[in-house]
Amino acid sequence: MSIETALPVLSPGDFTSDQDVRWCPGCGDYSILAQMKKVLPTLGVAPEKTVFVSGIGCSSRFPYYMNTYGIHSIHGRAPAVATGLKASRPDLSVWVITGDGDALSIGGNHLMHAIRRNLDLNIVLFNNRIYGLTKGQYSPTSPLGQVTKSTPMGAIDNPLHPLSIAIGCEATFVARSVDVNIKHLAMVLKRAAEHHGTSFVEVYQNCNVFNDGAFDYATSRDTKSDTTLELEHGKPLIFGKNRDKGIRLNGIQPEVVELGKFHDERAPQPTLAYLLSRMSHPDFPEPIGVFRSVDAPRYEELMSEQIEKARKTRGPGDLQALFNSGETWTVE
Repeated sequence: MSIETALPVLSPGDFTSDQDVRWCPGCGDYSILAQMKKVLPTLGVAPEKTVFVSGIGCSSRFPYYMNTYGIHSIHGRAPAVATGLKASRPDLSVWVITGDGDALSIGGNHLMHAIRRNLDLNIVLFNNRIYGLTKGQYSPTSPLGQVTKSTPMGAIDNPLHPLSIAIGCEATFVARSVDVNIKHLAMVLKRAAEHHGTSFVEVYQNCNVFNDGAFDYATSRDTKSDTTLELEHGKPLIFGKNRDKGIRLNGIQPEVVELGKFHDERAPQPTLAYLLSRMSHPDFPEPIGVFRSVDAPRYEELMSEQIEKARKTRGPGDLQALFNSGETWTVE
């Protein structure tokens, strides 16, 4: 006789911790947190099998508010910590929560290598184009000329484009959404979680204290139809209130026309996804949605295969023998 055990039905409350949320009232982080809690129960992964790893910044308080395992690590090192965790515990669902300052300044090198290794990680970058936790200095994504506490005469650094960096590292899943576009954000987070390999999601997130309105063009009902372009696989790149504008390539340069080309998120080469990542307001509508989604070997699987092969061909490891092999020195 067999006894069937029904799996528990999870709800957003199962992923909600008992900690008071300490973001500024009106911060876009609240929306991202809410959509994450809605998506996680649909994935069929238990809270105790889920880990959120963060670095430093407003976004990096995220693990405190999730009833899962969490690691509040150090500035810029969340991808490195998550890499070690996923490589040693591939059974876990691992999320990296980071911000534009945390990930792209001191953490740029760690982010780049995590993406190129293609571990099965979900990296969510909150981009508010400012340093919020340290009270309003310019960040690696602040636009040229932006006046902040640290750039009183305007920023003169060329801003980084997070999606362009991820695609340049050949990330296997790349997407963008907006904090207040809740249905779209939930869809993107779910797609990222279901991808096998590194998923990289940029979320335009409003810092209503130090950079309020940075993405008004992409969120206002009056403008968003003309300033954003929702990507859908296999469908034309069409936008505008009347759905009468599109994007086509003139050589290797995109241009706005009356009809659009078809979007292919599964293209093996990242060239077209990179071109889309370079489209920005006000010259173009800014794409949101999935830019790229392809399959590729994953780091943790390749590592496990190498370890197993080494055990079969060379036998069990012996650290003492290794330490005393080859050239050695005696230090007096």
